[in-house]
Amino acid sequence: MATATHLTTEKEARAHPPLEAVVVRFAGDSGDGMQLTGGQFTLSTALAGNDLATFPDFPAEIRAPQGTTFGVSAFQINFGSSAIDTAGDQPDVLVAMNPAALKMNATALREGGLIIADEGEFTPRNLAKAGYDANPLEDGSLAKWQLVHFNISQLTLDAVKPFGLGNKEALRCKNMWTLGLALWMFDRDRQPIVDWLNSKFAKKPELAEANIAALNAGHAYGETVEIGAHVHQRHIAPAPAEPGLYRTVTGAESLSLGIIAGAQLAGLPMFFGSYPITPASPILHHLSRLKEYDITTFQAEDEIAAICAALGASYAGHLGVTSSSGPGIALKGEAMGLAVMTELPLVIINSQRGGPSTGLPTKTEQSDLYQAVYGRNGDAPLPVIAARSPADAFDCGIEAVRIATRYMTPVMLLTDGYIANAAEPWKVPDMANYKPFPVKFAEGSALEPDNDEVMPYQRNADLARPWIKPGTPGLEHRIGGIEKNPGTGNIDYSAEAHAEMTRLRAAKVASVADSICDQGVCIGNDSGKLAVVGWGSTFGPIHQAVRRARARGLDVSHIHIRYIAPFPKNLAVLLKGFERIIVPEMNSGQLKTLLRDQFLVDARPVNKVSGQPFTIAEIETAIEGALA
Repeated sequence: MATATHLTTEKEARAHPPLEAVVVRFAGDSGDGMQLTGGQFTLSTALAGNDLATFPDFPAEIRAPQGTTFGVSAFQINFGSSAIDTAGDQPDVLVAMNPAALKMNATALREGGLIIADEGEFTPRNLAKAGYDANPLEDGSLAKWQLVHFNISQLTLDAVKPFGLGNKEALRCKNMWTLGLALWMFDRDRQPIVDWLNSKFAKKPELAEANIAALNAGHAYGETVEIGAHVHQRHIAPAPAEPGLYRTVTGAESLSLGIIAGAQLAGLPMFFGSYPITPASPILHHLSRLKEYDITTFQAEDEIAAICAALGASYAGHLGVTSSSGPGIALKGEAMGLAVMTELPLVIINSQRGGPSTGLPTKTEQSDLYQAVYGRNGDAPLPVIAARSPADAFDCGIEAVRIATRYMTPVMLLTDGYIANAAEPWKVPDMANYKPFPVKFAEGSALEPDNDEVMPYQRNADLARPWIKPGTPGLEHRIGGIEKNPGTGNIDYSAEAHAEMTRLRAAKVASVADSICDQGVCIGNDSGKLAVVGWGSTFGPIHQAVRRARARGLDVSHIHIRYIAPFPKNLAVLLKGFERIIVPEMNSGQLKTLLRDQFLVDARPVNKVSGQPFTIAEIETAIEGALA
């Protein structure tokens, strides 16, 4: 996953030799606990001081038949002693807990990479479920990789036997046995995992003890058994980092903290209305545990109720926030139009996934850009911003709140499944460095100067209307979704009123560009032969690919756009300084179309719609092709 913690400089790009990094993928059945294993290995890696990026990749089925390829769950982590921007193109190490996991993941492993397999699961029945005619551990089909296999299942049963667990419960500990071996391989401390297990199973100490025994047994196996020359202990030095307090965050965690921080900077209580949907649900989970920050969380009966409740909270003087993924955003469309018409602040978070319809609910995509910019009836523009990484989601959350409250408008904030689920180190910011933007509710100033008529749609220099709390003495007024008079807000069907209000709403959103920073260049020059333009979670692979291309002497720059609507004011001039433009996107070319439409530039698409993120190599190939 892209990281906002580090930006590679020209000096770093030319540094030789490169610092060390390793990509490890854990894969198994969805009941094998691979996400938990990966999460705890991520914790130990962060505590060791390495930079890292992760990619959880799990099936859409709630519980696919055990041992089948449909049920394979994987967790990939790239960690090292240098700045890490992606979860890695190809794993160096694959831990395969069953034949289906091997079948689904072996081809991703780099040639010469290491496979560690649980031979206890390679039974005739499991081989047949995975579609193998012969045992790949024995038939030579894995010859281009280094292969070690031993009976992890039996070794786990032996380790936890003293605790009297049933066979099924005992085998659930084998992810901890595997984690113990991985901790030994990369010289990691077990104590934080032990502490976590004791906390997790505080009410069932026998389970904590069994899992700790499995963890220790896996570690001891690596330490004492001669597994083979391929498996040895390897220490990865800490990555250089600015002094400060760091923690590992997922995009969902970071975004949750960001909108809380935004509400605090605005001086507002927050109402979060949501309906569970993958991959947006973790935002609701995180916020529900943070009510001490004057947050109300509401799990509604459906998507429409969730956004309408949030909009009602904004009408009442709270910061209304709602979240969903593409299908839920579609259901929220009418209420978004109501937010545009009533001109109330509202933050709408879209954690994108593969579509259309239910599509690929656990896979990542960037295919909701058209929906965010255009996807409402009538001329109903609203600002759209996009986070580029888990850490960056924090600042994007604050920015969405700032724009919504300053301009009295709904704001769409885009992330995706990759950002929401992935983790990276985050330097916890000093909130004293963030400028507050306190909200002022209307009092007598909303009255027409020459009489007592309330003017709820009188506008300030930003073209924003006043925010009037219900029940404010003397400021009673009508509000609703029917077209209104430009000043009084009274119902007005006239052609002149509709034309003027449509113009004002669009001009207000366009004026957001006055308070955002100019578009910068992430790496490279501000003019030249080729610009690689991206948005959202493509940041990491683009940044690394451009860095490598520039190290080879190619004239290429990386531009990454946060503000999609409106675009930064200088973007047109910046783009026209390049001879060629390519736009890598996990869709069929949506930002490319926007750039062509807005700026009449010959932006060329580089598309991927596989549900998987770009690799660095794919973008390197696109760069070479564009410059050929």
